[in-house]
Amino acid sequence: MDKPVDNYWNLHLTDLKEQLEKNGFDVYMADSLAEARDVVVNEILPELKPKTVSWGGSATLAASGLYEYLRDNPDYEALDTWDGSLSAEEKHELRRRALLTDCFFGSTNAVTSEGHLVNLDMIGNRVGAINFGPRDVVLLVGRNKLVPDLERAMERIKEYAAPVNAMRLDKKTPCVKTGYCMDCSSPDRICNVWTITEKSLPKGRIKVVLVNEDQGF
Repeated sequence: MDKPVDNYWNLHLTDLKEQLEKNGFDVYMADSLAEARDVVVNEILPELKPKTVSWGGSATLAASGLYEYLRDNPDYEALDTWDGSLSAEEKHELRRRALLTDCFFGSTNAVTSEGHLVNLDMIGNRVGAINFGPRDVVLLVGRNKLVPDLERAMERIKEYAAPVNAMRLDKKTPCVKTGYCMDCSSPDRICNVWTITEKSLPKGRIKVVLVNEDQGF
């Protein structure tokens, strides 16, 4: 058999797609991040026709090229919360405004085999937007985010995703030095707001693009 690893994951992602759809999510599948980008550009965006867009912190979104596409496309008013020229106060205000955009983009820290999204956020803007506010949400989710259950999801986030993201963001937290969650009280702590999204309400509001590649943290 060619590409047995990809075939293995395709089977699991197909099962996950079924579970997510039972929970009211719209689900798309892509063999690569490049294909996932095409799904968003050629299928999802033409259907939704958003006027305003924004996004939460997501390495997967950044790697897909969708950030530049959305930011530079004259068809959309993009609230660019990643703009490095903005002050902290200006970014914070844009994150507040992003909660009322037509479409919000990002990823999830983990997704269980039961089709539940599990996330841990710093200030809550990303998880807030996923769960309420924007008319539609589009999440790009690599196969490495799939875990069996809630317990494993929380372990994955605290033991791997959070320390790696703290390193990526150059945070001054103990986990950056140790590689382990120290349940710190640092002002730079990024682990403050947990959410578990069991179902999409309204049905189809959250659209999940499953990617048969390891993507993001």
